[in-house]
Amino acid sequence: MAFVQNFPFFCIIMTLFSGPLSSILGGKAARRLNLAVITLVGAMNTAVFAFVLKNGTYYVYKMGHFPAPWGNEIRVGVLEAVMAVFFCLIMLLSMLGGMREREQEIEESKQNLYYIMVNLLLSSLLALIYTNDLFTAYVFVEINTISACGLIMIRQNGRTIVAATRYMIMSLLGSGMLLLGICFLYGITGQLLMSNIQESVSKIHLSGVYDTPLIVALGLMSVGLAVKSALFPFHGWLPDAYGYSTVSSAAILSSLVSKGYIFLLLKIFYRVVGFGIVQESKVIHVLFVFGILGMIIGSVDAIRANSIRRMIAYSSVAQIGYIYMGFGLGTTAGVLASVFHIISHAAAKSLLFVSASGITDASGDSTDFFDLTGAGYRNKVAGVAFTAGALSMVGFPMFSGFISKIMFAQAAVGHAHKMLPTLIALAISTILNTVYFLKTVIRLYTPVKRQEAKEKQYRTVTMRQQPVKAAALICFIVLNLILGLFSQPIVNWLENGLRMFA
Repeated sequence: MAFVQNFPFFCIIMTLFSGPLSSILGGKAARRLNLAVITLVGAMNTAVFAFVLKNGTYYVYKMGHFPAPWGNEIRVGVLEAVMAVFFCLIMLLSMLGGMREREQEIEESKQNLYYIMVNLLLSSLLALIYTNDLFTAYVFVEINTISACGLIMIRQNGRTIVAATRYMIMSLLGSGMLLLGICFLYGITGQLLMSNIQESVSKIHLSGVYDTPLIVALGLMSVGLAVKSALFPFHGWLPDAYGYSTVSSAAILSSLVSKGYIFLLLKIFYRVVGFGIVQESKVIHVLFVFGILGMIIGSVDAIRANSIRRMIAYSSVAQIGYIYMGFGLGTTAGVLASVFHIISHAAAKSLLFVSASGITDASGDSTDFFDLTGAGYRNKVAGVAFTAGALSMVGFPMFSGFISKIMFAQAAVGHAHKMLPTLIALAISTILNTVYFLKTVIRLYTPVKRQEAKEKQYRTVTMRQQPVKAAALICFIVLNLILGLFSQPIVNWLENGLRMFA
C-alpha cells in the first residue's frame, strides 16, 4: 500500500483531534491552527485525488486491517477525492472571508470554541465523504449536526439561539428517521458496511421476501436526509440559521453542511441500496416533485425577502431543489448534473454570503435592500464579487451556474415523462432568479446622494482596509469562472468518479 493511501484516514483523525486541541489555545492561536489544518488537509486530499486519478480505480482502506464485520472501512475514488478537495477549499476561503466579522461578533473568550466546531465539522464532512460504513456515517451526521448548531448560536444575540433551536429540532427529526432506516436495513441484512449491505439487498430484492421493509428503510433515510438538507417543505429553519449567524457560518452551512448530507444520500442510492432498486421504488418520483416545488417556491420567497442575507438564504432552498430534481430524473445524466451543481452552488453561495458582508459593512451594517443603494461603489470588490455570484446563480454563460443548468436540461431531454416539467421548472426558476438577483445588483449600482450617505453613515471600504476578505472574494470569483470556462475536465472527473462510485 502506498503511503498516500493513508491520507484520508489521517485527515479525518487530524481534524477530529484538532478540535479538542483548540480548547486549550487562545482565540488567535486556535484560528491559526484551524487555517493550518484546513490547508494541510486540503493538500493531502489533493495528493489522494492525484493518486486515484492516476491509478484509474478506487481503493478500500481497512481500519486496523480487520475485515468485515469487525473492521471499519474507508472507500476512496475520484468522486470522493474531488469532493474532499473542494470542501476544504470552500471552507478555507469562507473562513478567510469572514475573519474580520468573527473577531467583531464573537466574544474573545469564545473564539476558540468556534474553531472547535469548525474542526469537528470538517472532520464529519470528510468522514461522510470517505466512510464505507453506514453506522459510522450516522455517528458523523450527529457530530455534523451538533457542530453546525454551535456555529449558528455562537453569537448569542437572541435570534441566533432561536434559529439554532429550530435547526436542532428539525435536524434531530431528520437524524431519527435516518437512524430508523439504518435499523431496518440492519434488521433485514445483518450488515453495516455499505458494500456488504448492497450484496444482501440485491439477494433480498431478487427473492422478493422483504421488499416492503426495504422500501420503508429507503424512504425513511431519503426523507431524513432531505429534512437535514432543507429540501422544501422542510426548509423553515434555514432563513434564520443562515441570516443571523456569522458570515463564515452562513457560507459554510449553505455550501458544505447540506451538501454533506446530500452526498451521503447519493452513497445510499448507489452503494447501499443500488440505483436500479431506487428507480423501481418510485422514491425518486417523490424527490423529483418536491425538488421542482423547492425550485419555484424558494425563488418566490427570495423575491419577497426584505434583507439581502435572507434573500440569499431562500435562494439556497431553490438550489437544493435543483439537486433533488436531478436525482429525481432517475438517470446517470441527472445524477451527474446534480453532483456538478453541488460544486457549482457551493462556490457561488459562499461567494454571495462573503460579498454580502462587505456590502453591508459599507452600508452602515444594514442588510435592508433600501440601505444597500450604491454599495457597489462604496465597496468595489464586494460589489463585483456579488455580481459574479448573482450571474452564476442566474446561469449566465462563463459562470458555473450556466453549466449546471445546461446539464440539467440535457439530462431531461428525451425523458418520457419528466422532460417537460423539468424544462418548464428550469425556465421559471431562471426567470425568478433573474428577478431577485438583478434587482439587487441594480440597487448596488444605483448612485446615492451625498447628503443621504452622510445621514445613513455610509463609508467607503477599499482592498487595503480588508485585504484578506478581498483576496478571498477574488479567489471565489476565479473559482466560479474556472468551473464555468473549464468545466469539461471537471465533468469528466465527476463522471469517472460516479462510475467508480457505483
